Amino acid sequence: MSDEDSKDPKESGRRHFLETVTGVVAGAGVCGAAWPFISSMNPTTDVLAKSTSEVELGDIAVGETKTVDWQGKPVFILHRTPEQISEVRNDQSAQTKDPEQDEKRVQKPQWLVVVGLCTHLGCVPLRKDKGWLCPCHGSFYDDSGRVLRGPAPKNLILPPYEFLSDNKILIGKVEEQS
Repeated sequence: MSDEDSKDPKESGRRHFLETVTGVVAGAGVCGAAWPFISSMNPTTDVLAKSTSEVELGDIAVGETKTVDWQGKPVFILHRTPEQISEVRNDQSAQTKDPEQDEKRVQKPQWLVVVGLCTHLGCVPLRKDKGWLCPCHGSFYDDSGRVLRGPAPKNLILPPYEFLSDNKILIGKVEEQS
């Protein structure tokens, strides 16, 4: 091909078109080849199933605690009595190591939902009359999950949860409302 042929506008337009089409086809091929690798990074269905837990509250009597599993961790759900609610709300100045008002720790006063792992070393506290006691090192948490004494530095952790109805909650990733 001579220099004059390469300067032909028709030939130049055709070359540009072929280069563009080749680039688009190559890009589609790279995306098609990469898709299985990208898709393999998504969580499996068994992992997704453990990411949330739906809990029926109707079978928890007033004053009782139910322990459920969420992401391999125990979650304590306490159906608090009016006396328990009154006690933790009136004792806002309790000698807690991590002060936090009860109203900020619950969505509904009668239901306390906390991750049942001691914030000291991750032991599972035992339910006692007015809270939870970690048997390993003696940390004690009140009926709001606030640490009152012992080596635990923080209150029991609050998992993300939402009420689906008056008698059902979903523990796990809660969609943020905009």
